[in-house]
Amino acid sequence: MTRKVQSSKFKVQNYGISIYFFIITASLIFASVAFASEGGGEGAQNFTWKDWQWPVINFALLVFILVFFGRKPIGEFFKKRTELIEKSLKEASEAKEFARKTLNEVKERFKNTDSEIEQIIEAARKSGEKEKEAIIAEGERLKEKIIEQAKAGIDFELQKAKEKIKSEAALMALELAEKQIEERLGGKEQEALIDDYIKRLEAKN
Repeated sequence: MTRKVQSSKFKVQNYGISIYFFIITASLIFASVAFASEGGGEGAQNFTWKDWQWPVINFALLVFILVFFGRKPIGEFFKKRTELIEKSLKEASEAKEFARKTLNEVKERFKNTDSEIEQIIEAARKSGEKEKEAIIAEGERLKEKIIEQAKAGIDFELQKAKEKIKSEAALMALELAEKQIEERLGGKEQEALIDDYIKRLEAKN
């Protein structure tokens, strides 16, 4: 690329200098012809090549002076102009390279961002599954606890019911026995039995 820039730089300098001298030459030629035409008036028809002698000499001297003294400044001008163009091209190339690198970095960031988002979603899904499993396990534990408490309550109530039934059964048996005794024994027999029981108690005392 450096060779191309140097070659284009040399071409631009030579091309610019050539155009510059061409314009000067054409201007001087037209100026000389116009001067000769105006100066000759009606005698312009008798104008010969000898009449061109001094204008041509003057023109040659002027061209020599311009070439000798103007070549360097003109060359410097086009050199600076070429350097400016070269600098602009270099800056444009650097800007393009910077833009390309920035674009690649942005693409890489988006790529990493997509990967991070997928990881976050996957972590959330796994976390949700773990929480779901924990909730289910806690529910099972609470269910077992409730069942155990219910069983304990039922057992307690059954025990109370059994004891109540036993006491009621004993009372009923006692009443039934008392009734049977009353039915078997008459009034006199009951009184004799009671008197005998009282006497036994008095004898013990």
